[in-house]
Amino acid sequence: MKTILLVEDENDLRFVIKTTLESPKYRILEAQDGREALEILRSEPVDLVLLDWMMPGLSGIGVAKALREDPVTAKVPIIMVTARSQRADIEKGRSLGAFAYLVKPFSPLELLATVEEALG
Repeated sequence: MKTILLVEDENDLRFVIKTTLESPKYRILEAQDGREALEILRSEPVDLVLLDWMMPGLSGIGVAKALREDPVTAKVPIIMVTARSQRADIEKGRSLGAFAYLVKPFSPLELLATVEEALG
């Protein structure tokens, strides 16, 4: 079973993503903001992070930087899931090592395919 950390501040969207991914193959952990995500990452090994960019407090970009700077999490795949769709935003996400960049709204099938690809 693979562990996925879902970091999203919008409750409804977090519910939709979790429901989309629910499967015996995945264990879904949830964080409502960047600080909570880092707390979970310090205590739980994860195989993938689904990461919103715009959140109160610590942004997804801050979380991605922290992940990449820590040798324990440096290689964990990140899928950015965000409304930020400008080319510069996508390039910024990629420069921080994002495996993929999904722009809201996205297709549940696209999400599933991207998650499966990221997890190999």
